[in-house]
Amino acid sequence: MEEIINKVANSALEVFDLEDYYPKGFRVQIDISQWLLEGFLLKEKDFREHLKNHDWSQYQDQYVAVHCSTDAIIPAWALILVSVHLAPFAKKVVNGTIEDLDASLYEEILSKIDYSVYKSKPVIVKGCSRKPVPMRAYILATNYLQPFARSIMYGEACSAVPLYKESKK
Repeated sequence: MEEIINKVANSALEVFDLEDYYPKGFRVQIDISQWLLEGFLLKEKDFREHLKNHDWSQYQDQYVAVHCSTDAIIPAWALILVSVHLAPFAKKVVNGTIEDLDASLYEEILSKIDYSVYKSKPVIVKGCSRKPVPMRAYILATNYLQPFARSIMYGEACSAVPLYKESKK
């Protein structure tokens, strides 16, 4: 019987797995429509009273996304005021959804990586993930890798889709 050789493991192919950079921590989304009259109308006095009486300590060391699930027109100061209340407790606060929050976290993390280790190497950006990696993170990682990698593919080694190949000089 012929020995089975793992050609992928023996190749120069580098795997860039965004899941490896997924920041640990609890994520929560706050919907400010709960503090609006009938979910749509912001009455400043009532809004401020709701914020004053809310238990902000429950967000201690959490990543928080603040959004409004209704079509209410929210003045900018309202979202900023919510973030002011969260600041002493939350690790990070963003305006938007949990996906926006994850994208923001990845933007910070990916900007600090030394991509020179991928210089002149074929790289595959791993596509399957058990954690919620937002599409923006894949795009950003590819943009960071492009100046260094010889080629970039997406997916798994057995079924990768070519995305970029360095031009011959």
